[in-house]
Amino acid sequence: MLQQLGIKTLRPGPSGNEKAPNHANYDESLANPCSQLPDALTLKNGKKVTTAKQWWSKRRPEIVADFESEVYGKLPRSIPSVSWTCKAADTATVDGNPVMTKHLIGHVDNRSYPQIVVDINMVLVLPANAKGPIPVLIMFGWPSYPVTKGNAISTDQLLASGWGYASIDPGSIQADNGAGLTKGIIGLVNKGEPRKPDDWGALRAWSWGAARALDYLETDSLVDAHKVGIEGVSRYGKAALVTLAFESRFAVGLIGSSGKGGATLERRVFGEAVESLAGSGEYHWMAGNYLKYAASEGKTGNKTGCNLPVDSHELIALCAPRLTFISYGVPEKGDAKWLDQQGSYMATIAAGSVFKLLGAKDLGVSNDYLTEKMPPVLMGLLDGQLAWRQHDGGHTDAPNFQFFIPWANTQLNYQKKSLRY
Repeated sequence: MLQQLGIKTLRPGPSGNEKAPNHANYDESLANPCSQLPDALTLKNGKKVTTAKQWWSKRRPEIVADFESEVYGKLPRSIPSVSWTCKAADTATVDGNPVMTKHLIGHVDNRSYPQIVVDINMVLVLPANAKGPIPVLIMFGWPSYPVTKGNAISTDQLLASGWGYASIDPGSIQADNGAGLTKGIIGLVNKGEPRKPDDWGALRAWSWGAARALDYLETDSLVDAHKVGIEGVSRYGKAALVTLAFESRFAVGLIGSSGKGGATLERRVFGEAVESLAGSGEYHWMAGNYLKYAASEGKTGNKTGCNLPVDSHELIALCAPRLTFISYGVPEKGDAKWLDQQGSYMATIAAGSVFKLLGAKDLGVSNDYLTEKMPPVLMGLLDGQLAWRQHDGGHTDAPNFQFFIPWANTQLNYQKKSLRY
């Protein structure tokens, strides 16, 4: 990829060890080297976007094009179809809740290149006595079958609230390493050949897989396909946000501790940096073109995150006006400073102007991302379609489920239906 881009040298990413000579910056006075963010409501020709029609027909396509070209990559024009089969179905008790379970395999048509097999692994769990259709949360994770337990706090609360959940294995879609780029769905489409600079990376591939899972849920009469959400933490929080941004059929997203490449501003120099993704083992998450913004020598010149045409506030804005809950924990419990919680709050603030333009409610504060103070831990901003809450736990979103579910129920106008017997 470096050869394709004409890059001779990449800047190394900072160390997460605060005692190392090249440690990451944690000085807030040095964290914002760029003069301002790209304005989500200004067209490339300089004209302001003042109506929803202008957003949908002009500005949103501009932003999508930049993200696809420079950050996450484009979906191929022709991707093989997926056929879903149910390997097993049963009833069980999960976290004390009687449930119906299905082990589902989404086989990607590989007749064009039989050397690569892609079988998407998913487990669907629905309350046994629920009167459908009900909402379902697709969760990036590691499904196992038969189902004997869920994800403790989160899945217990979902089932008790009348929701179902689907656990999908991202590794069955695309491997989480650079060597896997000639395999998985990316390798299948490319027939085992390396990527081009604007080809999709793993984050976009995982989000494509989640969309195929939604295809299946649309065929299940017990599922309300208009109330399907997407959830993930850390790298899968990034994938969940990318999914919600690019796939408009998802109604709601719970985005956990997503950091750089997710909800945190790319331009921020605080903890994890653009160089951390581009110049290390995470480059496969992104499009090849993303490497240009960590280049110090080569045909592309010396570029930084400040040169990106888009930033994460616009990724969040692509989710508008749908329900978007940004979740973090605290460094003291393991949700490291590296993730730059402040940078994600700033992005969420800046995205609010698009939510408001489209008739949705944002966090309820101003959209001045440079002056708005991050609320205290445990103080949620949960009155609108855009939501923020920092819990007092670690690198997980589980403590926020007790707030996410009622927030989503209210916004989706969903009440747990009577049991059927």
